[in-house]
Amino acid sequence: MTEQYLMSPDRQPSLAGVERAAKKIAAILPATPLLPLEVDGTTIWCKAECLQPIGAFKIRGGWHRLTDLTEDQQKHGVVAFSSGNHAQGVAWAARKLGVHATIIMPEDAPQAKLDNTRALGAEIITYDRMSGSREQLAADFAAQTGAVVVPSFDDPWVVEGQGSCGLEIREQMLARTGSEPDQLVVCCGGGGLASGTALANPDANIVVVEPEGWDDMKRSLELGTIVPVEQDPPATECDALQTLMVSPITFGILRDRNATGFAVTRDEVHHAMRVAFEKLHLVVEPGGAVALAAILAGKVKLTDHTAITLSGGNVDRQLFAKIIAAN
Repeated sequence: MTEQYLMSPDRQPSLAGVERAAKKIAAILPATPLLPLEVDGTTIWCKAECLQPIGAFKIRGGWHRLTDLTEDQQKHGVVAFSSGNHAQGVAWAARKLGVHATIIMPEDAPQAKLDNTRALGAEIITYDRMSGSREQLAADFAAQTGAVVVPSFDDPWVVEGQGSCGLEIREQMLARTGSEPDQLVVCCGGGGLASGTALANPDANIVVVEPEGWDDMKRSLELGTIVPVEQDPPATECDALQTLMVSPITFGILRDRNATGFAVTRDEVHHAMRVAFEKLHLVVEPGGAVALAAILAGKVKLTDHTAITLSGGNVDRQLFAKIIAAN
């Protein structure tokens, strides 16, 4: 593919785009660890994205997108919408590049994510998650200011940037085991990480995991068409995965790969957070633990070369302490 095509906003995400993103990210960030964890006598491999500088994989898509802004676009800045991890990824990239970032965040976002985003220099606009449209707010802001909208998953740059995580997993497993992953179990909100990981691992089985009641990707894949979260979804601590409807870009990639999905409960997520802390010595937020939760609950059949994502570690300390202390 030509460089001109890979810069087009109308393109579909591709493996070539993932490889280009991975080179850009490798130039500024070390690969996160791929850690072994024994589950019922089988070793799975856990990608510790909670150890990124912003505590989540979203730094990848943010960097890939913002480093391709034109000089004129840089002058007008960017606007993104996020419950916190994408917010921090965009804010981190914007500060490093000297670009102004405005982030539209829900009022009920974890305080740690609000504080971290502000600390990175971004301007924050809050909204009501259940009654406001973050996409419309971002579009209106962009129309008024000329800022470039950086979606959290419905964007080829973002999908390709997140896919660099999947490419690292493949390279690390080849180095450690001599084999590529044959199954990837991925935390899923809008599907940017899952679809990018699918592009990076064309021969692997892809499994997405979401919190119970917010499993719109799972249901969409089962029905063969995009459906929204059902009316009045339950409260969830997995704030990073509260996507009301997935996008054609991410859904299309996962549908074409025959991806399957599972939903996990609050108790299953808490158990996974405790296991990650006790066995891997990692702080993982609820949304970042759902893939491990599905494994530990026996919902996903293990293979000889299963890898999972621990996609984020941005959790309020009081909530984390309460979960870890529980039996």
